Amino acid sequence: MPSFSTSLSGLNASSQDLSVISNNLANLNTTAYKGARASFQDLFYQQVGTSGNGNPVQVGVGTAVGSIPANFTQGNIQSTGVPTDVAIQGAGFLIGMNNGQEVFFRAGNLSIEADGTLVSSDGAIVQGLAAANGVINTNQTPGPLTISNGLINPPKATTTAELNLNLNSATAVGGTFSTALTVYDSLGAAHVLTFTFTKTAANNWDYKVTIPAADITGAAAPVVIASGSSSNATPNGLVFNGSGQLTSPNANLTGIAIAGLADGASTLTFAWNLYDANKNGLLTQVAAASATSTTLQNGFASGSLVSYSIGSDGTIQGTFSNGQTQALGQILLATFPNNQGLARNGSNEFLSTLSSGAANIGIPGTGGRGTLSGGALEQSNVDISQQFADLIVAESGYQANAKVVTTLNVITQATINLIQ
Repeated sequence: MPSFSTSLSGLNASSQDLSVISNNLANLNTTAYKGARASFQDLFYQQVGTSGNGNPVQVGVGTAVGSIPANFTQGNIQSTGVPTDVAIQGAGFLIGMNNGQEVFFRAGNLSIEADGTLVSSDGAIVQGLAAANGVINTNQTPGPLTISNGLINPPKATTTAELNLNLNSATAVGGTFSTALTVYDSLGAAHVLTFTFTKTAANNWDYKVTIPAADITGAAAPVVIASGSSSNATPNGLVFNGSGQLTSPNANLTGIAIAGLADGASTLTFAWNLYDANKNGLLTQVAAASATSTTLQNGFASGSLVSYSIGSDGTIQGTFSNGQTQALGQILLATFPNNQGLARNGSNEFLSTLSSGAANIGIPGTGGRGTLSGGALEQSNVDISQQFADLIVAESGYQANAKVVTTLNVITQATINLIQ
């Protein structure tokens, strides 16, 4: 008589298949969820004899779920605009430490704790490379990443300054033109320098650079920090040729120093670039109104962190209130020889196993790893239409095996009734 266990194994396997499909549908909107499917396999066989030609006559004893492989195909990327959200495009997993255990996940809905630590939705501390003064050492050991809202970008003293201007060649001798340029000292304080140009002869101009008296300790009047004159025994003023091009000085003016700053900053020393990198003069003298088109200097005040973004290579780039940008850290990705060997840990996390192999950790976009999209999240890769089709098949399988059970019950009852 057929065994009830055969059809019961079918019921059990179909029930597990329904559980897998149900779990997929339940996680239809779970961030970066990877769907799974039940893979059936037949059980062992009983040999009840041989055929006339010697072939074995076997009867199977049922089925079972042999594996439940995950589907690691890419999910759709959805923009969120949240700076701490990050989506992985391609292979790889984010790395986290959760209560001392290393976990891996693709759900990039990250957040920042009160101390600035970057964590996953389950509280795992995101691992990466920390930055020191905006520089990331790629040889360091990965560790926690922090984004502190109170982070300060230190000031930088001005070391170079440029004025792109024209002096009107029609200016009468003795006529002047003044323009201003703001520079910064070692403490980040701003100082407005005044550049005054005085025409002394055709194609010849004196210049004088002054700083307000209030900026210099003990000064009663604006202090001259640099000057040049065409009337000295050794002329060092500005000389232009007949085409209005600067010919003297023939090099940039270096070593302009401002000592005794009232705020206690170190002596400010900078170079005034009269020529660009191609040796073209930045000052001209043509028959047009005296005017400054652009000014440029490389110093800045201190600034606090106002925003940040995550780049494709995982670099967290901070933007500060002083207009400067600086790397705050870099998120790393891990890949595995066998993704199917990873163990699901719940909370969108995976654990490495002997089957998965050891994690290969590195910078996104290198070594076959995917890239990151900041301000976006990967959606679940569950196909609802496919799941409904699979649900119908699983339900039919369960009903068919249940029908076998009822049929065997009828046969069993008929056999028992034979002795009556």
